[in-house]
Amino acid sequence: MSERATLLIVDDTAENLDVLTGLFKDKYQVKAAKSGKVAIKLAQMKPQPDLILLDIMMPEVDGYQVCETLKSQPHTAHIPIIFVTAKISPSDEIKGLSLGAVDYITKPITPAVALQRVQTQLALYNQKQELYLKVKEQTKEINHSKIEMVKRLGRAAEYKDNETGMHVLRMSHYCHVLAVACGMSLEDADILRDAAPMHDIGKIGIPDDVLLKPGKLDSEEWAVMQTHVDIGVDILGDTAGSRLLEMAVQVAQSHHEKWNGKGYPQGLVGEDIPLVARVATIADVFDALTSERPYKEAWSVERAVSLLKEEKGQHFDPNLVDLFIGKLDEILEIKTKFKD
Repeated sequence: MSERATLLIVDDTAENLDVLTGLFKDKYQVKAAKSGKVAIKLAQMKPQPDLILLDIMMPEVDGYQVCETLKSQPHTAHIPIIFVTAKISPSDEIKGLSLGAVDYITKPITPAVALQRVQTQLALYNQKQELYLKVKEQTKEINHSKIEMVKRLGRAAEYKDNETGMHVLRMSHYCHVLAVACGMSLEDADILRDAAPMHDIGKIGIPDDVLLKPGKLDSEEWAVMQTHVDIGVDILGDTAGSRLLEMAVQVAQSHHEKWNGKGYPQGLVGEDIPLVARVATIADVFDALTSERPYKEAWSVERAVSLLKEEKGQHFDPNLVDLFIGKLDEILEIKTKFKD
């Protein structure tokens, strides 16, 4: 690696943290956490660790729970985890590996073994990333055809809604920028970019007298409009075996949820809303605000950014708002590239 990799060492015993930090600090950047809760927070913060050394036996949140939580979230699932523990029965080892850990190091630590195993897992992770990029390049033509069909499906809903097809292109590329910024792997960010155009596909099933009504919707009409979420999920259908469709369903189902729980259809709160949907919500709203529509003028970028700031912790994930604003130069380049 051109830069020193970052290790996150997690152990509730100060002496163990000192031993492991001393062992790895000369070769790697080291972060330390004395609890599972702190470990989860540090894993989500930039710069993210390239590998986690994780104790199992900890109070409140043990190592298994930490591993399960990190592997369930797209922006941390890619980080290799090595359990460091004296608890190493075959059943324990199977449990850890089934949760997504890549290896075990037993206590008491043998320095040469620990150093070698960390080096090996970092090398494997880097090879996996390089392989993904190579496969992506080699299958570009095949994937291009599939993705173009997905984009056209998404644009069909936008045209019915009197919006331009460029909206789904801008919005999906905004999603990619924000996904990478919040720590999602490049692979997952690519999948989200390709899934995002289907976020409002369910609008195809909304009657025109509701969808295209120029004035405010009454309560009955609003209830009909909200059904576009369920219609979209139904259109996308069985997602088994397709990460693209799985992610498309998450976005379609939850991009109208709000951080404060006042969204729809489920009223999800905070991080209960899938990360990909929280990303898509900001991308969708920003583009809608800054685009001209038959019923409104385009907002200035400054006005749209002000609204994002005002709605931090209300409509939007506050951390994602900050990251989005921090990437505004890239966002505006995309806006110019795919202008109406």
